[in-house]
Amino acid sequence: MTTNYTTLKKAIEVFHSYGISLSGSRKNDHFIQTLRMDPIFVNGLIFELELELQRFIMEENVMDIQTPRELIDLLMKLPQHN
Repeated sequence: MTTNYTTLKKAIEVFHSYGISLSGSRKNDHFIQTLRMDPIFVNGLIFELELELQRFIMEENVMDIQTPRELIDLLMKLPQHN
C-alpha cells in the first residue's frame, strides 16, 4: 500500500509541474479539449511520468489516454521496472 501511495504522490507532483490540478472533477478534464494541451506536451507529460515512476506504457495504449485519471489508472496497473 505504501508503494501505491508513494507512486501516486510522485505522479501528482509531475502533473503539478505541468500546471494540472487533480482535485475534484479536474482529474477528468480532457488533455487537449479542456486543458488545451498540445499533443507534444501530453507526450512530454507521459514521458516524465514514465521516467519518474519507472513504469513504461506500450505505445498502442498511449493513444487511448485522454484524461489525467485515465493516465494515472493505467500507470498504477503497470509493473515497476528497476
